[in-house]
Amino acid sequence: MHVSAPLNASATTVGSLLSSYTFTIPEYQREYAWQSTEVAEFWNDLSQARGKGPYFLGLIVLTGEGKPKQVVDGQQRLLTITLLAAALRSAAITVGRKALAEQLHSTMLRSMDYTTDKILPRVTLTDPRADQTLQSIIDHGDIDARTLATKGSSSERLWEAYQYIRKSLPSGNGKEAFRDLGTWAEFINDELYVAVFEHPDEAAAYSVFEVVNTRGRQLTTADLLKNYVLRKTPTEARESRYDQWYRMAEQFEVSGSQNFVGFIRHVVNLTAGYILPKDLYNYISRRGGFEDVAPISVDELMKQLQIQIPLYLQLIDPTLDGPADQDALGAFAALNELGVTAVRPLLLAMSSTDDATSGMLEVLKLIVKRVVVGNLGAGSVERKFADAARIVHETGSCQQGLIALQDMNHSREDFVEQLSHRSYNKGVLTFIRRSIVCSTMTPVPAGTLQHLRPRQAASQDWPGFGDDDVAYWGSTLGNTILVDLDRRPRGASTWTGVQQHLIPRAIGGEIDEKLSNLKVWTPEAVEIVGNELAMEAANVWY
Repeated sequence: MHVSAPLNASATTVGSLLSSYTFTIPEYQREYAWQSTEVAEFWNDLSQARGKGPYFLGLIVLTGEGKPKQVVDGQQRLLTITLLAAALRSAAITVGRKALAEQLHSTMLRSMDYTTDKILPRVTLTDPRADQTLQSIIDHGDIDARTLATKGSSSERLWEAYQYIRKSLPSGNGKEAFRDLGTWAEFINDELYVAVFEHPDEAAAYSVFEVVNTRGRQLTTADLLKNYVLRKTPTEARESRYDQWYRMAEQFEVSGSQNFVGFIRHVVNLTAGYILPKDLYNYISRRGGFEDVAPISVDELMKQLQIQIPLYLQLIDPTLDGPADQDALGAFAALNELGVTAVRPLLLAMSSTDDATSGMLEVLKLIVKRVVVGNLGAGSVERKFADAARIVHETGSCQQGLIALQDMNHSREDFVEQLSHRSYNKGVLTFIRRSIVCSTMTPVPAGTLQHLRPRQAASQDWPGFGDDDVAYWGSTLGNTILVDLDRRPRGASTWTGVQQHLIPRAIGGEIDEKLSNLKVWTPEAVEIVGNELAMEAANVWY
């Protein structure tokens, strides 16, 4: 790490830190994220340390030449300490410790601008709603409920953290509460220490932050990427860039931040080819090791994310409105049912070509053939899809990407042979059975899969179909049926019971009539039925 001036590092008490500075949390920092478990752990740690001498809280990284200082790292600790000071002030007022309350207010919570006589917050947040919540907590110990409009927002977490701490502090008018609040104030003012790294140059201070967090894994990849993107954005454009990032991230809240990071990586794959998840941040921030891969600027990254997000959200949830047509949505739903997400960058690349939908359906064919005959694996096939995505993106042709995937193709004969004899998980069997019943590559999610000869049934109830036979044939295509029941009916644990209670509930297009005419269900019958079904499946997929 190269810096233009010496790095000023020191240990100081929280009381000294708060009374010496005012702070702002910049746009590129993550919002207040501590939930009840982290707040409880923080409180318990301090409670156990109080009265036992100095206690080290952690690291604070600051930047900026004037006031206020920007908090590059440590904002979660700083905000929680501020909430603790606010809770102590509120409790002090309750027990009649007016002088203590005023001292906390003037040294830890508020500062004076000596040129204007204005009273200013010690800590401000760039998110207006969250800042309104924080300042209301400090001034009133209460909030405007309208600031909690968004579930899981910074405002809500700040309020919940404050309530937890406030309820944990001593209350009442007794001498013990009076004295206890004083020892708490003394502890955080004189015995609670932090390490402060300060540098006037934002890039240098941020380098400290990156080293600490990428080694310690304290932040998620989404946090680090957001911080980098906003730091590389000109100051005058940061507010709009922050809003742009937040609006995109918000659309992934239900499915989680990893889906958002996956989206970013898949968009990067279009120009960079395969990038490992662990290398995504290093690639975007140009931290070395990618000399042979063209860099992507922050502006270009944000432009591409904005272009691709409507379709990507449909890849995750094909029921959403967006640019994809019905056939493409059917392919998305099919791939989700098969649990194949690694193909998404290729689908993004194909979406901008003239033959997008037909190309996507061809990809679906290749994937089903590979699932049936071999296996998709993990890293190797993901690399294939990412590299094919780059080819399609560069050439504008689906065909070029499909050529790159031809080693995933398999003959019709191999497909039928494997599908009739090989075991598969329930998800694959369900999808293949639906494609047969509906005679389409993009079947509707009709019926629930049941095994005709269940594994858990007693061997004596299935003459000629023992446990060894079940181990081989139990999870093959021929031993399955799609029914309109959510669960297996009572009594369907023998072949007679299956014919009476399960087969009559077969969905339309099933082979229920054929099964009803079989007197016994044996491995030989499973093989015959499996061969017939496999050939029907081949008619769909070839």
